[in-house]
Amino acid sequence: MVTACLATVGCSGTTSGTENTNGGAGGAVTTGGDVAGAGQSASSASGGATGGSPIVGGATGTATSVGTSRCTSALPANAQPVDVSNPTSVVGTGMAATCTFAALNAAINKGGIITFNCGSAPVTIAVTATLNLLTTKDTVIDGGSLVTLDGGSAVQILNYHSDNFRAQSIRVTLQHLKLINGKTTPTQTIPSAPAPCSQGWNDGEGGALFMRDGNLTVIDCTFSNNQAAPLGPDTGGGAIYILGSKDGAIIVGSTFTNNTASNAGAIGALFAELGIYNSTFQDNKAIGNGANSDDATKCSAINNGQHEVGSGGNGGAIYQDGGSSTNVLLCGDVITGNAAGQGAFGGGVFMTSNDWTGTMTIRDTTITGNIGGSWTQLKQGSITNLGSAFGINAVSATVTNSTLQGVN
Repeated sequence: MVTACLATVGCSGTTSGTENTNGGAGGAVTTGGDVAGAGQSASSASGGATGGSPIVGGATGTATSVGTSRCTSALPANAQPVDVSNPTSVVGTGMAATCTFAALNAAINKGGIITFNCGSAPVTIAVTATLNLLTTKDTVIDGGSLVTLDGGSAVQILNYHSDNFRAQSIRVTLQHLKLINGKTTPTQTIPSAPAPCSQGWNDGEGGALFMRDGNLTVIDCTFSNNQAAPLGPDTGGGAIYILGSKDGAIIVGSTFTNNTASNAGAIGALFAELGIYNSTFQDNKAIGNGANSDDATKCSAINNGQHEVGSGGNGGAIYQDGGSSTNVLLCGDVITGNAAGQGAFGGGVFMTSNDWTGTMTIRDTTITGNIGGSWTQLKQGSITNLGSAFGINAVSATVTNSTLQGVN
């Protein structure tokens, strides 16, 4: 039970719905005011870190139609499009045929601001090999709302890899661009052991974009039909995976549809903050299974220094893991029709703050029709349940003017 609105915070207009404990969408509650997060003492939940007693469910259900939301809070400075009036490189000379993969690759090798001159009609550039972004210089790619980068369901589209961890201030900005059909091919197979020991891969993150030790801004972009590794307890990010980021990722006014991965159907983050504004997530799927836990009584094999049990499936749309105050903020978003894997958690959102320093903030957001098991564990405040779309461990949560499924 969650108190959707407290008299002490001047709430109004609260409606309640029915929680579905079978992993379905359940009802929804619209909160009219601001509520600080709360904790409940509970036993460990399978599916990642410790948590409250999970509401276990499968990964099937009916998506609802997408509504519209709008963040009423001021957006951060990095949420504004970059001025591209003085580009470093221009891909193309006025005709679609001149906007080639080779020309784009040459521009990316220079970094800086990249724009396109492909004519007045939309153009698709086939990405036949992963484009490696500079780690020593900011890069901006502006598609002018006309350019699509297509991985052909064969290659990851963009890769940023620094060997450091949460050290770089370099930023990659993608704006007014579509990234479709990206696909990673994992190579690091988990050592063979019988189920329920983990199966699948340790790598293969980020179907359209993988970033390690960089910072990311995405504005007015579409990510569709991208795929990351399909099985594994720690891999994921069908569209985007960001690892060890100093300043995290800001996503604004973007759409994520039909992306898949073992975990994090659309966006995955490990030790990276997420700020997601005015964006839509629909029909994304975490397709692993069994979640992820460390249990020597169920698996004697060692992988990543743990007795890993389960092969993913957490976070149908959004997944964030780690500590050091890596917070998640959702404002003005629509998250609907996404699914966690069988026996896994967070059909809409999965978050686990390993050191209990991370916070979850939800404003002006609609979260309905997502499928998966769920639990809420928060250390502070009065909320004890964020509903059936979440698998979450955090220090606290704040909910303002939002509709959350499965809260009564």
